[in-house]
Amino acid sequence: MVHEEGTVIKAYGGFYYVLSGGMEWECALRGRLRHEKKQVMVGDRVLFLPRDGKTGVIEEVLPRANALIRPPVANVDQALMVFALKEPEPNPGLIDRFLIIASVNGIEPILCFNKSDLDGDTRDELIARYINFYRVIATSTITGEGLEQLLETLQDRITVFAGPSGVGKSTIINALIPGVFLKTGMISYKTKRGKHTTRHVELINLPSGGLVADTPGFTSLELPDIKPEELAEHFPEIARLKGECYFSGCLHAQEPDCRVKQAVESGEIQSSRYQQYLEFLKILKERKIY
Repeated sequence: MVHEEGTVIKAYGGFYYVLSGGMEWECALRGRLRHEKKQVMVGDRVLFLPRDGKTGVIEEVLPRANALIRPPVANVDQALMVFALKEPEPNPGLIDRFLIIASVNGIEPILCFNKSDLDGDTRDELIARYINFYRVIATSTITGEGLEQLLETLQDRITVFAGPSGVGKSTIINALIPGVFLKTGMISYKTKRGKHTTRHVELINLPSGGLVADTPGFTSLELPDIKPEELAEHFPEIARLKGECYFSGCLHAQEPDCRVKQAVESGEIQSSRYQQYLEFLKILKERKIY
């Protein structure tokens, strides 16, 4: 029989569910791959041998473009980083950590500021902080703002939904895909923080094309293990000034004749983003990863 190619969209009880040609196939792993302890991840492209009743056997796992560990998803095209404009209040430091993690993994980040109907004074400030260097979408599942734009952004791509608990990741997916009915978390009125509601990673097929993963909400994230001198590469407003400082190894901290510090003073780079850069730089220096 002829092998077919597809994408692993979920894994349960030793079986892998593969999407191919608009159909879902329940596949076992070929014994040879089991003996080799071949890891199969959600998002993997695989070759499988179809059998009766939409079942099959995975014969080969194709090379990955990338692979995330947390959450465990392969071949991710982009990360939709969802943060609420209110309830819970956005944390710019956490947003910046998400952006760096995406950059280090070679994944395009898209910022989604949800619950725009509850917006206080944070919307304009947050958008101004990121709009010049990242794709930014403001959404509301109450008013429908931004949902059509978001759907277009997700089309024909594998997207990881990431962000803290309670910001509305599952609610957004429910709005985009009627009938999915993912379990959605309620905000605790005592803590104003969300409860974790997503217990496994699964790729969900969008009617308009594309696959999205609703991943566990993160409350804290460690900076990736990169060298201090590599940090600037993951701040696009700083990276674009590479080579313009007097010292070739400038870390843009205490060094004189620093083009980046000049850009901060002139307002070309936002002071709040630069301060976050310095905070991350200090953390990386203390790790002493060389």
